[in-house]
This record gives sequence, structure tokens and C-alpha cells, in this order.
Amino acid sequence: MYRLPSLLRPVVARHFRPALARAYAKDIRFGAESRAAMLQGVDVLTDAVAVTMGPKGRNVILEQSWGSPKITKDGVTVAKGIELKDRFQNIGAKLVQDVANNTNEEAGDGTTTATVLARAIAREGFEKISKGANPIEIRKGVMMGVDSVVESLKAMSKQVTTPEEIAQVATISANGDQTIGELISDAMKKVGKNGVITVKDGKTVKDELETIEGMKFDRGYISPYFITTKGAKCEFADALVLFSEKKISNVQAIIPALELANTNRKPLVIIAEDVDGEALGTLVLNRIKVGLQVCAVKAPGFGDNRKNTLRDMAIMAGGVVFGDEGDLYKLEDVQLQDFGKVGEVIITKDDTLLMKGGGDKENVDKRINQIQDDIELTSSEYEKEKLSERMAKLSNGVAVLKVGGYSEVEMNEKKDRINDALNATRAAVEEGIVPGGGVALLRCINALNDIKFDNEDQKTGVEIIRKALRVPAQTIARNAGVDASLVVEKMLNEKAEVGYDAMKGEYVNMIKAGIIDPTKVVRVALVDAAGVASLLTTAEAVVTEIPKKEEPMPGGGGMGGMGGMGGMDGF
Repeated sequence: MYRLPSLLRPVVARHFRPALARAYAKDIRFGAESRAAMLQGVDVLTDAVAVTMGPKGRNVILEQSWGSPKITKDGVTVAKGIELKDRFQNIGAKLVQDVANNTNEEAGDGTTTATVLARAIAREGFEKISKGANPIEIRKGVMMGVDSVVESLKAMSKQVTTPEEIAQVATISANGDQTIGELISDAMKKVGKNGVITVKDGKTVKDELETIEGMKFDRGYISPYFITTKGAKCEFADALVLFSEKKISNVQAIIPALELANTNRKPLVIIAEDVDGEALGTLVLNRIKVGLQVCAVKAPGFGDNRKNTLRDMAIMAGGVVFGDEGDLYKLEDVQLQDFGKVGEVIITKDDTLLMKGGGDKENVDKRINQIQDDIELTSSEYEKEKLSERMAKLSNGVAVLKVGGYSEVEMNEKKDRINDALNATRAAVEEGIVPGGGVALLRCINALNDIKFDNEDQKTGVEIIRKALRVPAQTIARNAGVDASLVVEKMLNEKAEVGYDAMKGEYVNMIKAGIIDPTKVVRVALVDAAGVASLLTTAEAVVTEIPKKEEPMPGGGGMGGMGGMGGMDGF
């Protein structure tokens, strides 16, 4: 083994020292420096979201990668649209973004409240930790405070019973728009509190409500030769319905069904994966030449969704599905009792509506309960939406809110508010209501006095929540252009349900004035904000990627290789 002479060692060490210095492949910051950078990001995002809060909150304009800019007052939409250049600031912003997202997914509203609460808890937590408090104990204290407030909210909550109260909740969530409140209240009246209400773009400048009773799906007649009335429709009363999971191409398969329908003098509707070839030709020929009342429609959806929807239809109409996995029923052996029966059928080129199904109510209720269980078990939002639609079609039908407006930008802004109002209304029906305008959280402050804590740091955590509970009311007052501290102090000295009506600038009984919040929205906003913000305060190091420097494109001198064409100057 060779060793360097002792005289050379210091020289070599000095030469390599820069390479031995502490260096990272990622950017890492520690302690107060990392927390300060994250708090800057939290502040930027929260300032942008907070301006939308309350009846006098402002709009935010978001640039989009395609299409016209989006104008919105929806907190979570604003939060999602923010990305900061500084990576440490962006981490703080993204964590608060998660708070807004979680609140939106669970409660569907209250995202602005959750955001301002998260900032208040994080800022106070960082300040206390910089003075030497233990972040783990502070987090325990914060969560103890949150548990106490949640219990207090539950005790304060009142159940929503009347359509007027439903309209009030929707109006407040839609930023004081009474038209939206009444529209949602009417929709719930028609399809029930658990019914499906969907929001779509309208074709006029006014908002409209359309309710669809019965089972409607977006598949029309296979051939225009099936049309029976003006307006390119096929309408039947007291019809038989044949359901098939398989494609029908062979005419022999449907002749028994046609004979049975003709013998009983009943119209026949065939709903199958597809009807083509010889079978479709025979149906069209019989329709034109003999005047047979028949129509073929493709089954809606794909894969398992199509199978389940066909079974739903069969249960609603009291029929059976042919060609399923067990292949228990063959089309050739069809009997009269195998058909579904419906009182009215309307088929256009785009959709089919089956009304007054002849199915057994007990079987329909069993199917609804089964779908309800599936909704509770699935974690996929897409699956939940599809299952809810199926359940609504079997029960009370579907209400469609068609959003009107003079431009796409206006319609999108209104659609955001309607979706918020709809979610808030559902939350109110689920868990009840509390006084709005930040009053409910202010009334929970006294509940923190009864908490027993093990040490001073836990007490500090509870005090952080005490301060944070004032912030939503302060933000609403600040956006209304009044002295926020003065308004909050006066509200604290008033009776339980009295608060500040920021729209009219006066102190009123919030419940009587219809300024109410769903208990679930307030609860979820606080729990989500405290969970993420208190975790944020426990961070001691932050690791980010070092942005790669983009190398400039090598200068190739353009079409230098064409220099040989200089000889063409003479031409």
C-alpha cells in the first residue's frame, strides 16, 4: 500500500477541500428559515382566497392555459389556481391548498373559511415555536381545542326542516343570491332531500329547473323509421319492454317476442346492447308495412355499468334481463311475464324516458338499499356519482339545474356558486345549521375554558385555537370595509344568535335573518385546517428539488451548410 509523504498531505488536502465541503443534490432548509419561507407561501395563497369571503367579498380572475380567463368567488378554485415560483413558499401554499381540497371533498363548501383558519393556526404556531415552545405539545393542545369546539358546534346545531330554511342556506352559500336559493329549494322539494340534482349549462340567459321523473337515459332510437309522432319522437302508452344484454342480429331470436306483443295488442320496446342486421331490417319492415308498434334502443353505458343499468330498468319495469352471465333466459323462450311493463315511453333520437314502471315496490326498495350500500363501500368519486344517479332514477327522479348567462365566463362563475350552494344545502340537511357569518365559531370560544391540559405548551395550543376562532368573522367584516376588531368585540358581547349582517351593515339575530351555515361545513373546515396547520408547525426541515438550469440551444449558425450556394448570385 502506497502512502503520500507527510510533507505532501497538507498540500493535497488544501487542493481537495472545496470538493469535500457540505453539498446536496436537493435544496434543504432548517428551523426558523424553512418555516418563514413556508409561511410566506401560506400568506400569499390565503390573501388571494380571503378576498372572496362574505357577502361583500370580491372576485378573483384566474388565467387559464386555454380559453378565456375564469372569474370566480369559489375559494377552492382560487386555491387550485395558485402556484409560486419559490419552491419553499410553494410547499406552504400547496399544504393550505390541500386543506381547501379536503374540505371541498368532504363538505363541498367552506373552503375559504378553512383556508383563513389554517393560516391563523400556522402563523400563531410558528411564532410560539420560535420562542421555544414544543411543537408536538402545541399540536396536542390545538387538537384538544378543536375537539371541544366540535362538541360545542354539535350542541348548538338545529335541524333543517322547512323549504324556507333550505332556501336560506343555499342563498347564503351562493353569496346572497336569492334566485339560486329558491331554485335549489324547489329542486329538493321535487326530488327529495336525497335525490340527485345536477348542474348543466343552459341555453338561455335565465336559470331553469327541469325535473325528470321516471328513468331517463341518453340513448335514442336506432333507426328513424321507428318515429311515430311529430317532433321526431316515438311515443307509446302501456308498452312491453324486452331487455337484452347481448347484441340481437338473428331475426329468429325476436320473432316470439314480436308475436306475443302483437297478440296482446301492446307496443314493444327492445333495449339491447345493439340491434342490427337481419333483426333490425325485420323490425323496420314490420313497422312500415304492417304498422307494428315497435322500437329498438341501444342500452346506455358500457361494461359493468351497462349491465347494472339494464338490471335497474328490469326491476323498475318488472321484467327480466336476457343473455346475462348465467344465460338463464333465452330470447327464443320468452313468455309474457318476462317483459317489463311501463305506462309511458318517449323516445327521441338522443334519449329515452320510461315512466310508470310496473315493477314490484319491494324489489325496487331492495335494489335502492343495495346501491346505497355500494355507495358507502366505494372510495371512487366517479363510482359514487354513477351509483347516486342510478339510485335517483329508481327513486324520485333527477332534477337538472340549467345555468343561464350572457357569456361562458358568467355561466362558469354562476355554476361555481350553484355547486357550492348545492353542497352546503346537502350538508345542512345532513347535520343541521348554526348561526352564520363566523358567529358559531365565536360562540364556541367559551367552551375552551373548561379544557384541562398537562403542560403550558398544550395551553398555548388551546390559546392558538381561541385566537383563530375570531378570524372568519374578522375577514367577513374586513371585506365589508368596517373595523374588523371592533365588530368582533361587539359580537362577543351580544346574545348567542346575534351577529353582524355584513350585507346591510347591522347587528341582527342571524337565525331569524336567514344568515346560517351548515354545521358540517363549519366543523369540517375547522378540523381540516387545524390538522394540516398544526402538522405544518411541527416541521423542522424542508427538502425541495433544485430547479435544473435549462441549457441554451447550441448556436448552429442557421443554414450555414448552404454557404456553397453563393455562386447563384449571378442568376
